[in-house]
Formats: sequence, C-alpha cells, structure tokens
Amino acid sequence: MNDDLDPAADLCDQVLELLLAAPEGVAEYQLIQQLKQRHSGHIPNLPLTDKLVLFRTHFLLFNALYRLRERLWQDGSHLLQISPLCIQLLPYQTGSAALSERDGLRDYYLDMDNLRDTDERDVERLLASFWTRMQGGEEKQAALGLFELDEQAPLDLARIKHRYRQLVSQHHPDRGGSTERLQSINKAMEILERYYN
Repeated sequence: MNDDLDPAADLCDQVLELLLAAPEGVAEYQLIQQLKQRHSGHIPNLPLTDKLVLFRTHFLLFNALYRLRERLWQDGSHLLQISPLCIQLLPYQTGSAALSERDGLRDYYLDMDNLRDTDERDVERLLASFWTRMQGGEEKQAALGLFELDEQAPLDLARIKHRYRQLVSQHHPDRGGSTERLQSINKAMEILERYYN
C-alpha cells in the first residue's frame, strides 16, 4: 500500500517522531497522552475510562506501531520493540530474524476487522480473560517449578518447548516413566503456552 494515500501513515509518522525524541523508550500510556496533546486526528481524544474507547485507542496505536515496525525494517533504519510497558527504537541489525517469525499479535493488530468487529461485550470478555490469566500466577509458577525453570533467567516459548521435550523424553511411559507424570508435564505445557505464546 502506498503510504502517500494511506491516512494511517500519518499516525505512524507522528509515533516515529515521538519515539525518536525518547531513545530510552516510552510506555504505551505516555505515548497515547503525547499523541492526544498533539491533537492527533487518529487517536480518539476521549477519556480512557470507557472500556471501548480504551480498546479502540490501544488498537489504533498498536496497528500504527506494527505498521511502523515493518516500514523501519524494510528501510533498514531501526528495529522497533513493541510492548505496553516500553515501546523503543533500537539500532537496526542486519541478519536479525525479528520479522521472519510468525507473530500472532502483529496479525491481530494489522487486521482492521478486529477493530470494527469488537463491541463492548467483546472488550469485557477480553478484559476478563486478561485478569484470569494474571490471577493464574500461582498456576504459572507451579508449571515453571515442574519444568525446573526460573523466571529470573530469560524465558521464551522456544526454551520452554525445549525443556518440555526433555521432560517428555525422560518421563515417557515407554522409557520407564509414569503416565501421571507425563500428564502433569503436558498440563504444565498447556499452562505455559498461555503465558508465553
């Protein structure tokens, strides 16, 4: 798509300007407030207390961030780290596989149907699901304990899957392990996939 004909490209440009001015990174909330102060026509200038307004504002910003990340990657100018707590421009590194891996969040935020088709009840369900996952911290800690993994060390799904395969191999009934232990390992993997996928 040609950015000259795309009104959302203007939001990408505004976000880029703000990120260039904050080399240490900026939180999502701060970025939204800065865009509102600039009277960005792409971000609703409404209180974020309404859940649907909050969702739509978040969605529009993250749509722009993922579009900007791809543009910067293609230009070879920067890598864009996207997280609600820290959105930051990083130096471009050739050979990095940052965009080659499938990214479910990217796919979600770049599909504008997700914005159009989400109503207030959907937002309520999304928030309930989020809080359920957050409160499931004990479940997550138990699964990490079973896998003998420490959250202090960097954890990602690839490392968790590697450990899962080791445990399945070690505890498989065909190799003298127990079915119950294998079921516990499988259940722990399901839990960890929810947190790290």
